Amino acid sequence: MTARTSGLHHVTAIAGDPQRNIDFYIEGLGLRLVKRTVNFDDPSTYHLYYGDESGNPGSLMTFFPWRGVPKGRVGAGQSTSTAFSVPQDSLGWWKDHFAGLGVEPTLTSSTGEDRLLVRDPDGLVIELVASSTTDPRDPWDSASVPAEHAVRGQHSSVLTVGDPAGTLRVLTEDLGMSIVEEDGTRTRVAAGEGGPGCFVDVVADPRAQDGLTAGGTVHHIAFRVPDQATQEQWRQELVERGHHVTSILDRQYFTSIYFREPGGVLFEIATDTPGFDVDEPLLELGRSLKLPPWLEPSREAIEHSVAPIALPQENNPAVEQ
Repeated sequence: MTARTSGLHHVTAIAGDPQRNIDFYIEGLGLRLVKRTVNFDDPSTYHLYYGDESGNPGSLMTFFPWRGVPKGRVGAGQSTSTAFSVPQDSLGWWKDHFAGLGVEPTLTSSTGEDRLLVRDPDGLVIELVASSTTDPRDPWDSASVPAEHAVRGQHSSVLTVGDPAGTLRVLTEDLGMSIVEEDGTRTRVAAGEGGPGCFVDVVADPRAQDGLTAGGTVHHIAFRVPDQATQEQWRQELVERGHHVTSILDRQYFTSIYFREPGGVLFEIATDTPGFDVDEPLLELGRSLKLPPWLEPSREAIEHSVAPIALPQENNPAVEQ
């Protein structure tokens, strides 16, 4: 392949109550809601994007929150854990922080890294990784999480599959990543030079039951590509290699293509551009419902169909609420 990903772009998961989701990811995890829009395929529900101050690719976690969604089943063919990068000596602070919120964290270790595992209100597994590699990305300095402890962005995603051979082939041959570590049933691949935001861990579990995508599970993971011209070239190469790839879809803040790898995980390739400030100022990201032009004629109906939500002051600290 002539195209290579530079790392993770975002992870998208399914949630239940949107307000509960907002409270956890803003006040609990200390991220910023950088866009409040709707699921373009189902405008009756939100699509919420969280990330750093401006929603840079590699900092993003996004959700489709469906009220009353049934609980999913975590298993093979899914991304089963999403990890964020935090400073090396911060896990003690995070443990106390979550305990104060009534969330029971678990200290673990894997791939030579100390981790703090928590579950969000829908049961989704989130890990904070205190990597020995310095993460140079600037954090969102929120009221609930000071900058010295704050999330720097995505660290890695775990993919659980029955047979890892096809998954690893796609990651290395089709996405241009490299195998950097093998430890029993876990294989780590990295984009570029590696580091936080560039890792994917493939876990082989032939006994795992197939996952069921619903509440508390990841819908897809997305990899970065710089622009649409590169994306178009990449799509053509993937099709020539036998993958069933969607057409290029306009997501307003990036464009996307999707395909499913042999292990069953849905992959997206998303552009770094144009970004989240194309339809509202940086200072006001996430404050109001934003719709693409083709949904604007239905704004009144959409606003009545989605649940009312409230943002904490810290999401837009310099803006009068």
